[in-house]
Amino acid sequence: MNIFFRLSLSVLLISSIGFSQKLNRTEKKIRTYIEKQNDNAIALIERVVNINSGSLNIDGNKEVGKIFQKELDKLGFKTYWVTYHDSVKRAGHLFAEMRGGKGKKLIMIGHLDTVFEIDHPFQKYIRKGNKAFGPGIGDMKSGDVSMIYAMKALDHVGVLSDMDLTLVFIGDEEKLGAHSSIVRKELIEAGKWADVGLGFEGAGGMNTGTIARRSASSWILKTTGIQGHSSRVFSESLGYGAIFESSRILNAFREELSEEQYLTFNPGAIVGGTDVGYDPLNARGNAYGKTNVVSQSVVVHGGIRTISIDQLDDAINSMKKIVSNNLPGTTATIEFKTSYPPMEPTQANYDLLDKLEVINKSLGYGVLKPLDPSMRGAADISFVAPYVDAALAGMGPDGHGAHSEDEWLDLSTLPKTTSRAAILIYRLTR
Repeated sequence: MNIFFRLSLSVLLISSIGFSQKLNRTEKKIRTYIEKQNDNAIALIERVVNINSGSLNIDGNKEVGKIFQKELDKLGFKTYWVTYHDSVKRAGHLFAEMRGGKGKKLIMIGHLDTVFEIDHPFQKYIRKGNKAFGPGIGDMKSGDVSMIYAMKALDHVGVLSDMDLTLVFIGDEEKLGAHSSIVRKELIEAGKWADVGLGFEGAGGMNTGTIARRSASSWILKTTGIQGHSSRVFSESLGYGAIFESSRILNAFREELSEEQYLTFNPGAIVGGTDVGYDPLNARGNAYGKTNVVSQSVVVHGGIRTISIDQLDDAINSMKKIVSNNLPGTTATIEFKTSYPPMEPTQANYDLLDKLEVINKSLGYGVLKPLDPSMRGAADISFVAPYVDAALAGMGPDGHGAHSEDEWLDLSTLPKTTSRAAILIYRLTR
């Protein structure tokens, strides 16, 4: 049976103990407050969407972050920025801490940046009924605003100051400014402090929950051949050349590994010929060659995603083995660079989703099913997931078309997802 969908009735029953099927008086007040504040929440979304905060726009990210910082300061959070050396060329991250000392310790994660840089034509918020379009509106400025209004609701009912919370708004989620060991160090430390992690990117639908996200890493394959006249290709003296060797390797990857569940790998760029130049930072290259010359070098730049660390390790070992079985007259090497680890589908994550489902039903929104991790990309919650007892992503409102000029948000879901998130936080910290 697919490990992702394996659940037992006994676990479902046990995990719901202590989570009432009905809302209590405080929880009803939380919901009412969020519904009454919905227009203000939408106005805040519009405000921050209209501020460009592409990953490379340091000033824009800081401007958005300072708006959120001001809101959190008013609620009594201790807020501060984590910044890095100028060589990182990113805005850094906004942290907000509440230390009330009661209940489970929670870390909540959003991000300030978008994929739309300052020179991109897609820049403005436009509303059409319950659909609102704009750069980063779903990924994930609406999730950031949802997080803040959940905090406002908890403050409104007088429980926020008792809680142990850390909120993190990352400034380079879409394009890391340096290796994760540098720019995610503080996030990981916060994850080690926490008991539960919640990611506020969009839900991917009102009836799904994200209990797993796959990793995101990259690889660079380099092959070499012996340059010479093509009349001698395949001969003992010249062999097969770099392009045939790279083709052999890529095809073997496809034949041997492509059917494994939750494992995907993609060669995104390739250059080959007699003379080759490639810039992995910008994923751009150039090549020169002739049809009558055996190719001397190839560079292939690709990505790989897995559901677990074990799956990643196994895939790397298999790919390295394929690479080492060279055609005559060729050499090949492959190097891997890890960026985002996986958020593995643990039983504790399933249990946490069950708790959210109880709330979802109490609010009248129906059942929640685990979202297939092949439908989601990597996210920063994966950096804290190995350290917390349980983690759940997709806590934000329902967005569509991320990373495209058709990115839009279903505004009708905003008060719903904010209410269920706030009530979950309330129950986890009782």
